[in-house]
Amino acid sequence: MRRSPTISAARRRSRRGQAGFTLVEILVVITIIGLIMALVGPRVLNYLGESKAKAAKIQIESFSSALDLYYLDLGRYPNSSEGLAALTRSNNAAGWNGPYLRGGVVPNDPWGHSYVYRSPGERSPYEIISLGSDGQEGGSGTATDIASGAR
Repeated sequence: MRRSPTISAARRRSRRGQAGFTLVEILVVITIIGLIMALVGPRVLNYLGESKAKAAKIQIESFSSALDLYYLDLGRYPNSSEGLAALTRSNNAAGWNGPYLRGGVVPNDPWGHSYVYRSPGERSPYEIISLGSDGQEGGSGTATDIASGAR
């Protein structure tokens, strides 16, 4: 039995019309994805900023513990010119039992900046400060400085 050419051609045309997505459907999906990202994106970035601030606070607490051990061994805190590097290398002082930081290096803050160490501090024997995301003293929001103890 032979098929009629008109029925076969009509079936092929109807299949072609059903295949794939239309441009309007693709634009609708892209718009929905864009709206979802606009709502979720800022929250994710906010969590990232908060986690960096928490990591800086934890590192500062670690430095404080290491400085306390340094103080117990040498009877003094490193001065500002010695800095936090005094926790990693000997200054040939009697009683030095370091390095006081794991790995023997002073890490940068989560934003890639060096920590600021001052001894004596304004209200304590020392201050350790992370300058935040902007790398400058002062600031607000995610650029707020994070310091040891109360400032």
